[in-house]
Amino acid sequence: MHVLVAYATAEGSTVGVAERLAGRVGEHGHEVVVLPVDRVQTLDPFDAVVVGSAVHDQAWLPSAAAFVHDHREALARRPVWAFSVGMADALPRVFHRAADTEEAKVIGALGDDLSPRGDHMFSGVVGHHQLPTVGRIVFRLLGGRYGDHRDWAAMDRWADEIGEHLHTLVQ
Repeated sequence: MHVLVAYATAEGSTVGVAERLAGRVGEHGHEVVVLPVDRVQTLDPFDAVVVGSAVHDQAWLPSAAAFVHDHREALARRPVWAFSVGMADALPRVFHRAADTEEAKVIGALGDDLSPRGDHMFSGVVGHHQLPTVGRIVFRLLGGRYGDHRDWAAMDRWADEIGEHLHTLVQ
């Protein structure tokens, strides 16, 4: 199958997630193209789509939400998976339950424009420079940790599920 992995990123962390997912889905024998959402003109060449975005203020970036809205009819005719990249693993475990509800809220905010077969929230990279002064203070008071919190093994597992599911659609 021809698969598009489209993404929106703010600081570059989501690019790494998109590339990792694409590489792993490709290992299942699928042809995969990775593009930023604002460079996708049409979905015609693709049999399936994996779309994702960085999460800011509990929402996808505007370019990702616009991509989903603009291509909603084409997305409805294809198998679609959605991923989000946030900062849950940068915070202490007590906040992880909130991250679980954030995932549902983020995808739910896309409304009728997107009905993914699966969705996943990954943690990304959190750098000191990414937060305003007040945000840095709150982040540290909450016990936040700066750094790369991407879980490559979790990405591989999810991409394997997608790759295997795509094979069932071809048979």
